[in-house]
Amino acid sequence: MRPLWRCRNCGAEWPCQPARLALLTEYRNDRTALLLFLGVLMTEASGQLHQFHPDRTVNLMERFMSWARAG
Repeated sequence: MRPLWRCRNCGAEWPCQPARLALLTEYRNDRTALLLFLGVLMTEASGQLHQFHPDRTVNLMERFMSWARAG
């Protein structure tokens, strides 16, 4: 659910565990493409979440990227 970046199914911060599993399955043969996709979404989320919390810095690296790097 944009611009809040919550899962439509469970309401957790996106990407939640089910979304991560689905993304890993979808991109199982192309981890680089997954990281590029997540990087684009992280940039979009950063801008949108900043509008809701302009006084706070949100670190999205762990949420969007770190979990996808593991092999």
